[in-house]
Amino acid sequence: MQYPAVPELAHTHTRPIHWVATATAIAGVVALSSLLQPKPATAAQATTADAKPAPATVAPSTADVDFPLDCGPEQALVVKKASGDLDGDGAPETVAVVHCDAPMGTPPDGVYVLTHNPGHTHARVVATLIDPKARNTVTGLTVTDGAVLATLLGYSTPDVPSCCPDVKDSARWQWKDDKFVRSTSAGARSV
Repeated sequence: MQYPAVPELAHTHTRPIHWVATATAIAGVVALSSLLQPKPATAAQATTADAKPAPATVAPSTADVDFPLDCGPEQALVVKKASGDLDGDGAPETVAVVHCDAPMGTPPDGVYVLTHNPGHTHARVVATLIDPKARNTVTGLTVTDGAVLATLLGYSTPDVPSCCPDVKDSARWQWKDDKFVRSTSAGARSV
């Protein structure tokens, strides 16, 4: 019988203690790796003195806005709003439908465009699309593809009582040549 040239080594035969040691080592590595995490990534870039701030990505809020609406002792009430980039600058604007919070009746709506007000905590009104003096009630409002779309209820003559609008119309505004231009509607329909 011939004996091997190398004596039998203890580590060539696995014993339960070897499995316990390996499991303990792996558990230690997993626990340590959960404690040592890289810092979170940031997308911040160094700013220079002449760098422009990035456009706001959050639409302006209607809170604390001074709407050009005379409500007397009542408060201005925002009843509808929609947001989107209306002027193509990458920052969203907010379109708000506002009327006086009258205790009775249906007060006429005003439609206003809001934008962020640099250096201030609240937005500012940059355009009036519908003046409340027009006596319209806005029943629908959307911002789609950079255009403001509204469904309006109004009156065929000044003699029609405020309780009972008799004309339904649609309106569309698009930013063009540094102002909002209203498209001619397909025609008002009787209600």
